[in-house]
Amino acid sequence: MRAWPRFTPRQIVLRLAGRLGAATILLWALVGMGIRWEFVGDSPAQVRDLFGRMFPPDWAFAGEIVGPLIQTINIATLGTTLAILLSIPVAFLAARNTTYNRATYALGRLVMSVSRSVDSLIWALIFIIVVGPGSLAGALAVAVRSVGFVSKLFAEGIEEIDRGQVEAITATGAGRFKVLLYGIVPQIRPVFAGVTIYRWDINIRESTVLGIVGAGGIGFVLNTAILGLEWSRVGLILLVILGVVVVSEAISAYLRRRVA
Repeated sequence: MRAWPRFTPRQIVLRLAGRLGAATILLWALVGMGIRWEFVGDSPAQVRDLFGRMFPPDWAFAGEIVGPLIQTINIATLGTTLAILLSIPVAFLAARNTTYNRATYALGRLVMSVSRSVDSLIWALIFIIVVGPGSLAGALAVAVRSVGFVSKLFAEGIEEIDRGQVEAITATGAGRFKVLLYGIVPQIRPVFAGVTIYRWDINIRESTVLGIVGAGGIGFVLNTAILGLEWSRVGLILLVILGVVVVSEAISAYLRRRVA
């Protein structure tokens, strides 16, 4: 019985060429990184030494990180709140069924791209120059970084609404604002709530490192401990950060189930 080939000879050659091309690119990238392989070979011993210095943690230092930890949560919460307020108009501009014209649609998409293309640490450095070091710079960095993510999901939710409800309210002679308030907002409220909670969870994690560049929070204490080679304190701070992330993930999952 004649076997049926899955690919033609031409397809086989193209697939092989694609794999060879991908392997070549990866090899070129690896060579171009300038890796010091002698350091890589010594890394297991360095990891053992580092963990030996970090554990057991310095539990006596726990009281000193309560304030920065609360500040970190405040940065994430305030940043998320600002992001939601900024994202709502951007989302309506970037949704095809609610934008005014092509220009406003392009403007909304541009804001999304700019926000998402710059990392939160870079935004923090920018806002440190603008408003000075501290938690305010961190909250602004979190907010601006979150706008692209939040507004994109908001816009997708707006585009998926049931047009029948909107047309029914429009048929009553309602103006644009009332159509928005009674025809669109009720449909997208669950999406908005779910995205808000999910982004807050993400921002908790991002806020833990903003202090490394001077934007407040527990990251500042972590950076100070690392620079001072106080590894037992570093171990404690990392455990606390892990605990906060786990708790925020649990809270986020619970709240998302409640609003679903």
